[in-house]
Amino acid sequence: MLEGTDMDNCSLWDKMLADLSSADFGWIALVILCFMISNLSRALRWNMLLKPLGLDAKLHNTFGSIMIAYFANLTIPRSGEIIRSVMISRYEDVEIEKAMGTIVTDRIIDVLSLMIAIGLAFILSFGKMNTYFKENMDLNNTLEQILSFPALAIVPVIGLSTIYLTYRNWDKLLDTMLGQKIYKIVSGFSDGIKSIKDVENVTVFIFHSVIIWTMYYVMTYLCFLAFAPTSDLGLVAGLTVFVFGSLGIVFPSPGGMGSYHYLVGEALGFYNIGGADAFSFAMIVFISINLFCNIFFGLIFIILLPIIHKKNTLNIAGS
Repeated sequence: MLEGTDMDNCSLWDKMLADLSSADFGWIALVILCFMISNLSRALRWNMLLKPLGLDAKLHNTFGSIMIAYFANLTIPRSGEIIRSVMISRYEDVEIEKAMGTIVTDRIIDVLSLMIAIGLAFILSFGKMNTYFKENMDLNNTLEQILSFPALAIVPVIGLSTIYLTYRNWDKLLDTMLGQKIYKIVSGFSDGIKSIKDVENVTVFIFHSVIIWTMYYVMTYLCFLAFAPTSDLGLVAGLTVFVFGSLGIVFPSPGGMGSYHYLVGEALGFYNIGGADAFSFAMIVFISINLFCNIFFGLIFIILLPIIHKKNTLNIAGS
């Protein structure tokens, strides 16, 4: 409508299909390749976290669990982390609590990596990002609203009281079945988190972390090249849009649906890419990753992993 098209001829769906069909699928293929490389590095990095727990996990199990987790995140936000721990526990000899601990460590490293990316983007695009946050975020007002919420005063009181009572009655709690169960869960979870300190090769571990996040950035830039309105944007613009998009994925929505599109649109606005084109770009990235990777490979491994393990079980029984 803003471009002068008659209302009766305006169709977001038609525009989206037209933009997708006009995208350069050679670049999209490279985007998919980069995403799968990042997942391979994530699986190898996860294997390194599982090894200190005495588990020499098979790559097809960790890689497959990750792809199934991404698929699950498209339905219920953050359900993939639980599914991932359940899958690896089923197909490898590791307790769910310990597996979940390694996944928490994996995500903590991702948060630190994202913070580094945000810092780089802020330094390289200081003027644009500083202006944006000044115009859209009133930190003092936000803090006042948070502190004025009465229930927040109760939360620290309840938390501290629970810790104190647990500490005072720790021995009694351990004598109960519930206490022993809680202790087992907490202990296994703690072992999983602490596995990072016993990683065999820290250099290789860091290398995989760099590969994962470099691939994420490269994916955004390659999508620039695949879509005509963004094809002239540079490397710094790619970093800025990547950071905003990553924050959209972090938001608890199904696969970043909606939140990713909004924040990518906000970042592209820095570079005079209009709302309709910005939405189309976000959809190209979103559909490329979710349709061609997360849904396709997620379903493949949902089918494939049980077949592989059934065959292995039959081979063991036959021998």
